Amino acid sequence: MKIVIAEKIASQAADLLRAENWTVVEPAAADLDRELADADALIVRSAVKADPALFEKAPNLRVVGRAGVGVDNVDLDAATRRGVLVLNTPGGNATSVAEHTLALMLSLARSIPAAAASVRAGRWEKKKFMGRELRGKTLGICGLGRIGMEVSKRARAMQMIVIAYDPYVSPAVARDTANQIVSLDELCARADYITLHVSLTPETERMIGTDTLAKMKKGVRIINCGRGELVDEPALAAAIASGHVAGAALDVFTVEPPPADHPLARLPQVIATPHIAGSTEEAQEIVGIRIAEQVRDYLKSGVILGAVNVPAPSPEEYRVLAPYLKLAERLGSFVAQIAEGRPHTVRFALSGKVAQVNAPLLRNAALKGILNRLAAERANLVNAATLAAERGITLEDVGSRDTVHSDALRLTLITNERESSAEGAIFYGDQPRLLQADRIHVEAPLEGSLIFFKNYDVPGVIGRIGTLLGEHQVNIANFSLGRRELRAGETGPAKAVAVVHVDGRVPEAVLVSLRKLDPVRYARAVEIG
Repeated sequence: MKIVIAEKIASQAADLLRAENWTVVEPAAADLDRELADADALIVRSAVKADPALFEKAPNLRVVGRAGVGVDNVDLDAATRRGVLVLNTPGGNATSVAEHTLALMLSLARSIPAAAASVRAGRWEKKKFMGRELRGKTLGICGLGRIGMEVSKRARAMQMIVIAYDPYVSPAVARDTANQIVSLDELCARADYITLHVSLTPETERMIGTDTLAKMKKGVRIINCGRGELVDEPALAAAIASGHVAGAALDVFTVEPPPADHPLARLPQVIATPHIAGSTEEAQEIVGIRIAEQVRDYLKSGVILGAVNVPAPSPEEYRVLAPYLKLAERLGSFVAQIAEGRPHTVRFALSGKVAQVNAPLLRNAALKGILNRLAAERANLVNAATLAAERGITLEDVGSRDTVHSDALRLTLITNERESSAEGAIFYGDQPRLLQADRIHVEAPLEGSLIFFKNYDVPGVIGRIGTLLGEHQVNIANFSLGRRELRAGETGPAKAVAVVHVDGRVPEAVLVSLRKLDPVRYARAVEIG
């Protein structure tokens, strides 16, 4: 075997691979293309781009190992099409990020940066820097993924009361991790410190904004070692300036580095660090050794750990499978966005051609679509089932008896509140299309910006919805309406659903107005693709 290590990692990692009597090269950037020509494996960090052009230069490549968490620099589709397995090291820096989070909390509680600066300036301001203990304070953790769990362990060891907001974590995990699982509103009302460890999604973007800040108790302190986009930075600056928020510690910003006139950078109550939460010698050593072990195990024994894609089928198989993978993922995303409550079961029904392709891979594609709308960790075709199990989500396969159409896939997502289902098929060769939603026939494209309605089938519904959307400058690309016929003995208007395909994202204010229409029982924006 020949392994190319394109970026610096721990020396022990290279030694581990050389111990197999393999050729291990660490070329300069100028020599990378030449060394890739006969390479079996490539190990990168974040600078080298494993894109289609790189794969063309590495015809024998079997695996790319990313020494780190994200794989933004690896083209997963190109790798999958070429049969190249992509591995990463999730959780390798969880301890480092958790420790930095605690360091920032302590710095806020004891004014450590300001006190240190005061002494360097020749002052001895003992009374000015009266601090506060963390013991007995309530820590609110948003997101109980690997990092959130590590933060909780350390906070509880310091005798803090830990409450957490994560509607998608399993009850068993929650009981072992926090003193109590609460709603976001309750977390805001109770927490003395709030720390953010959720992934960035349309639902979590600016989750700390004007509304949530107003619900927080006076004197709260906020820590963000997650993503800068989780915080509405001008709103946080205003809350600090008003005295409602006592302080903030930020390792991440929406724009990095933040400009000199950033509204938070000038405030003395803000501690800022340059995105270093995961940057420790130990973390870098761990991820380097771990990725070397994973690459070794795959090349030597076929063992796959930490995969973020799957080896591609043959070109002929891939051509058949690819549109159904897209259908499954988009149905999963759709059903996750129309559901309410904490999911505990996903039910699959396959019929016709769909049932003849790689069913386990289709299930993982559907779970990927569901979990990437609900969970902090990014799901993929390999890890989706594992992530679902970690969240207490069970999988049920009901064969073909539950589908209405031939050549169709139906997903049912069952939560603690209700069931939500969606059925779809492939049209026009490779286009995923919705055929039913919540057991009512309604045909619509599974792409772009959609509005999903539940309504009563009474005269004028379509006109009223269309008029309201027009008043808000929302353009309708497609409008599909379906209803469930009244059963024997039932009276009153029939229940119906509608899927409206619109141009662009739908503002929440528009949805609020739609929900006020008398026939409308439910309205939710859905983003697909």
